[in-house]
Order: sequence, then structure tokens, then C-alpha cells
Amino acid sequence: MRKEVWFGLSILIAIVIGLFVLMPSPEHMTNGHLGLLMLALVVVAIMLGFPTAFTLMGMGVMFAWFAFYSRDPNLATQQTLDLMVQRAYSVMANDVLISIPLFIFMGYLVERANLIEKLFKSLHIAMARVPGSLAVATIVTCAVFATATGIVGAVVTLMGLLALPAMLKAGYSTQLSAGAITAGGCLGILIPPSVLLIVYGATAGVSVVKLYAGAFFPGIMLAGLYIGYVIVLAKLKPSVAPPLSAAERHVDLPGFAEKISTTISNNVLPGLLGALKGRRNADVPTRTLLQQLGIALLPALAFALAMGLTYRMVTSPEAAPVEIMEMGVGAEDLGGESTSLNDGFGEPPAEGGLSEPPSEAAPMAQSGGGEPKAAAPSAPAEAAAPVTTAAPAAPHAKAAPTSYWIAFGIGFAAMVVFYAFFTFARLEIFKMLLGSLFPLAFMILAVLGSIVFGLATPTEAAAMGAFGGIVLAACYRRFNFSMLKESAYLATKTSAMVCWLFVGSSIFSASFALLGGQEIINDWVLSLDMTPLQFMILAQVIIFLLGWPLEWTEIIVIFMPIFIPLLPHFDIDPLFFGLLVAMNLQTAFLSPPVAMSAFYLKGVAPAHVTLNQIFLGMMPFMAIQIFALILLYMFPAIGLWLPQVLYN
Repeated sequence: MRKEVWFGLSILIAIVIGLFVLMPSPEHMTNGHLGLLMLALVVVAIMLGFPTAFTLMGMGVMFAWFAFYSRDPNLATQQTLDLMVQRAYSVMANDVLISIPLFIFMGYLVERANLIEKLFKSLHIAMARVPGSLAVATIVTCAVFATATGIVGAVVTLMGLLALPAMLKAGYSTQLSAGAITAGGCLGILIPPSVLLIVYGATAGVSVVKLYAGAFFPGIMLAGLYIGYVIVLAKLKPSVAPPLSAAERHVDLPGFAEKISTTISNNVLPGLLGALKGRRNADVPTRTLLQQLGIALLPALAFALAMGLTYRMVTSPEAAPVEIMEMGVGAEDLGGESTSLNDGFGEPPAEGGLSEPPSEAAPMAQSGGGEPKAAAPSAPAEAAAPVTTAAPAAPHAKAAPTSYWIAFGIGFAAMVVFYAFFTFARLEIFKMLLGSLFPLAFMILAVLGSIVFGLATPTEAAAMGAFGGIVLAACYRRFNFSMLKESAYLATKTSAMVCWLFVGSSIFSASFALLGGQEIINDWVLSLDMTPLQFMILAQVIIFLLGWPLEWTEIIVIFMPIFIPLLPHFDIDPLFFGLLVAMNLQTAFLSPPVAMSAFYLKGVAPAHVTLNQIFLGMMPFMAIQIFALILLYMFPAIGLWLPQVLYN
């Protein structure tokens, strides 16, 4: 029997033995103990292969009936059915879940359009001079593609078919190749737009927009740590990741580029500008030269556009403060003129009868020929005068801060250096990236930017992302009705699974709370008198261990409702806790012996690549994930800075 089967059976046996040892005798068993029994049985049933959603629903309905029957046997059935309907309707009424099928549909469109092959080849050539270039290109491709799809199995499987044979052929270590593919494929769990963050937000009641903003920098940090590890390892041990030969780094130039680079200059800007002068472009059409010059100037135009928009933002005048004042109240604060006007509104002294008011109130009398009645109509007009004259002046534009000019200087210097080394070979690589990486990256950034900056809700951004996936597939001439139909079918299938999981988990959590299982866990945790750090370590260890036998969806929908009520006691932000959980589940996906990424890769790997080699390759990347988890906990600003800047 295989080792994995023995491991699974040993876990099941340990759970069953633990139930018999820890549970009290039937005569001393309370409803709370029944809740804990239900939780253990759900884990056992899922590990035995029963469908998660229907297992949750079945266990929840059965134990909810027991809870209601212990209170009122006559109404137990009716109350159980009411609970099912209410919980199912609450899931249907959750607007956040609408974005899940749209993001999944966008991911399947990008996957079925087969854009990953072109993306990997262009990144491979662009990073040819970087140590461990193939592994680095694999991680970057996985990060971009995982961000676009969010489907770990699809990314690992496709990269296993595409990148693993290329790395093995180039002499890369099997362990490093397998680790780069499996670790990079799991980045879609953390980097937005992640379906996991949507599910966690709907479960924990946390804003998905803030979760996306918070997960952005931790995801980039984790991908950067992967790339740094590969570069250092390739530098220290070239035999593990040998550099590419000159022939493999060679880029074929088109005919016009060959002529210009040999006759005028190998640098793009001097070469193209020189070819446009006089008779030198006799063999190259002017239209071709202008097109290539326009492509070459795109980075400069993008820099100018970005700095121009930034300048407009940092120099825009602040809104002038508006002070609302009630008529005739507080006018004494407006100065002497205002005071005299306020005196003019007063009644003449009573002892004078109908005689003219005293000379102190002369401002009223002067406008009406000395008659009090003539003074009254002019008073409101004169009283309004200070309001008009006190209007604030038009706000002036602010001066750009020093930090903007520093950033502008650094960017300008970078542009100068970039174009100083911008050869025709690099222009061809840039055009490859322009046709593979940039459209996909632009679509992803547009979706994320519209969510993070409040331009669109996650659902609206997901709809635009799905439409962008269709447009992208059409631009690459991969769009057809068959692909659209298949993508829609797979998105519907996956979305139905996630929604049924929500219904099942909602019924399960209601039943668990009804039985009092949550209270027993709360009392037990609080009785330990733990510090917030100790509780955080305990929670993350439990989640890590649960990642062995369970999928992330099951961990989120089953166990997060147990942890979330405990967070206020330890003064832990649910947003920060969610970021830690998302990064922890990355580790759970790579931890043997039940690492799903390893089995995805093994299914498409050559026969000589063993499962143990894949597990050994994942170990260093799992250590990097644990290090990143510690960094995120020690420096919470990595995840919380962007949400605080944008939304506080």
C-alpha cells in the first residue's frame, strides 16, 4: 500500500481514537460535546472522500435536528427545515459572492486562450542573463498567470507541461524545477484577485476591497523572496541552474534592424533617428521606421504619463473650507461694521414712542430719509453684504513636494540608462513582452486598480475582467464559440461547488453554534489565558496542520467561523488575520504528504520525476513561506499600510 494511503489511514485512526478518549460518557455528554463530535466527524467524512458541501449540509441538518429535538420534539422538524431555508437564502442574498463566478470565468478564458506559452517564452528570453533565468521566468509566469486565473491546479499543470521539460533539458535540478513550479503556482491563493480572499471576506464579514489592498504587497514580497532564493542558489551552485548558452540567448533580428545596426548604430534611438535622415532609409520604408520608433518610445511615454498624472494629483488645490453661519447669529465676530449692522436690527427704545431712533443707529436712518419704515427694507440687503465680501478666494494650486521631484529625477535617470543600453535585440524582446506580458498585466492591474481605488466594486471589476478576458482571447485569435462554451461550463461547475460549500458551511456553523460547540471552544481557549502572540501561533499551527488533509475552501468555510469570534478578545484585526491565513495556506499547499500542488505536477511530469523529488524541491520554498509569514507578523505594515492609506 502507498505511503500516502497509510498516512491518511493513520490520521483517521488517530481522530477516532481521540474521539473515544476525549469525549465523556453518553450520560455526561452535553449538546456542546455533540457539536465537537460533529466537527470531528465532518473531517473524517471529508478525508474518506465524501463531497464536502453535502457532508456539511448532512451533518448540519442531522445535528441541528438533535439540538431542536432536545428542546421541543414537536417542532424539531419544522425548525430544522426553517433553518435550512434561512441559511440558504442568506447565502443567495450575499452580493459579494457574485464576483466569484465572474473571476473564475475570467481565469478559464485566459487559460483556454493558451496565453501562457507565449508569456513563458518571452520572459525566458528577457531574463536570459539572470542567474537561474528559466526558474525565475517560471516563477514570474506562474505569478502573472496565477493572478489572472486564481486556479492553482490549472497553473501548476500547464507550467508542468511547458516549463518542466525546458528546465530539465537545460540541465536544471529536478528539485529546483519542481519547487519553482509548485511554489509559483500557489501564488494565486494570495495575490489578488484571489477567490480565497473573497470567500474569507464573505465568511468573516471583512471588506473584500481592503483584503485585496492588504494582500498586494505580501504577495509581491513572497514572489520576490522566491526569485531571490533562485538567483542566490544559481549563483552559489551553477550546477543546479546552469546559465544559458550564447546560442540560447541569441535573438534573431528582422532585416531592417540588421541593416541599421550594422550601418548606423546598434542602439535603437540613434539608429532609427539616423535612418530617418537623408537617403539612408532607401531600403527601409519610412512607415516601418516610424512604427519601430513609436514602439521604442512607449516606455518614455508611459513614464511621462505617469509623472504627469502624479503631478496633477500632488499639486491639486485643497477644497476651500466652507463655514455655514446662521443669519444674524454670531455676527459680532465679523468686525465693527457687522456689529453696527446688527445694532440696526434692534428695536428703537420704547420711551421714545414713534420718534426717530437715537443717532447711534444712524446707519439705518441715513438710507431712508430719517424714517424708521424706510430703514427696514434696506437692512436685509446691507446685512447680506458681509457674507458676499467674506467669500474665500479661489484656491491656488499647491507646489509639488520635494519627494515628487526626487522620484522624477530617479525615473528620468532610469529612462536615460534604459535607452543608453536599448539595443535592437532588446527591442525585439520588448516587442515579445508587449505582445504577451503587458496585455495580461494591464488587464490584471486594471481590475485590481478599479477595486482598490474605489472606482468599481469587486463584482463590477470582475465583470470587466471577464469581458477583458474575451477581448484578450480575441486579440490573440484564440477566441471561438467552443472555447467560450467550455470556459462558461467550467466556471459554472466551479462556482456551483463554491456556492454549495457556502450553503453547507452556513448550515453547519449554525448547527454548531446551536449545539454550543462554539461556546465550549471559546471557554477552553480563554481558560488557557494566552497572549495574542500565543493565540496567533496556535491558530496558525492548526490551520497549517489542517492544510494537509483539507482544501483551502474547507478550511475557510468550516474553521474560520470558529476562529473569528475569538479575535476581538485578543484584539486582533480580522483583516490582518485573513492575510496571515492566506499566506499560511500557501504553506499548506506545499507541505507533504498531502500537498495538492505536488500531485498536480506529478500527473504531467516525466516518468523519471518521482514524488519524493517534488517534495524535496518544495521544502526550501515552504521554508521561505514560513519566513514570509513571520515577516508579515513582525511587520504588519506590509499588509496594513496600503488599506490604511487608501481607506482611512
